[in-house]
Amino acid sequence: MLPHALAVMRQFPFSVAHPGITYLALHPVSWNEPTILERRFRPGVSPEEAVLIASDLLHEDYAYVFQAFWDLWVMAENGEWTLQPSPVQFLVHGIDFDDGVYQQEGHIQVDLGLDSPFLQEEVPLTVEAAARARANVQKLVEFSSKIEKNSGASARLLWSESDENFAQKLIARLQRVQ
Repeated sequence: MLPHALAVMRQFPFSVAHPGITYLALHPVSWNEPTILERRFRPGVSPEEAVLIASDLLHEDYAYVFQAFWDLWVMAENGEWTLQPSPVQFLVHGIDFDDGVYQQEGHIQVDLGLDSPFLQEEVPLTVEAAARARANVQKLVEFSSKIEKNSGASARLLWSESDENFAQKLIARLQRVQ
């Protein structure tokens, strides 16, 4: 599972301001158990180095959390658009972790955070806002395509924690942008 996670992380467009993997945590048995290893990296380390550290404690009933950042367009409080580092987590589920949670959530889950940088629902759709939303979505699409092409993934699912279908919300917003 860690070689596949490494293949996914190699496709990731790391933030210019915060490159590399910035955090690693190992969770034994379930999310309810305390971590057995937590490391913060300043500056960030390569995905290869982070996976090497995690591989010292390789168990089928562990989950591995790698955190990184990528740069997304966000409207600042002053009304100007800026590229800001946004956190992303790579969650790697062992087959015996948390009663086989991988069967519902996959072996590798990439948590991109809130959907607001992609939808920009709170921002009036000006020409610039539309361009920034498209740029963020393009980054998401390129990352997803690279994963599919280069990691050996057998399936992928795009979803959001909101009650609505993220893919449908994204399509509807992009149609308004066009």
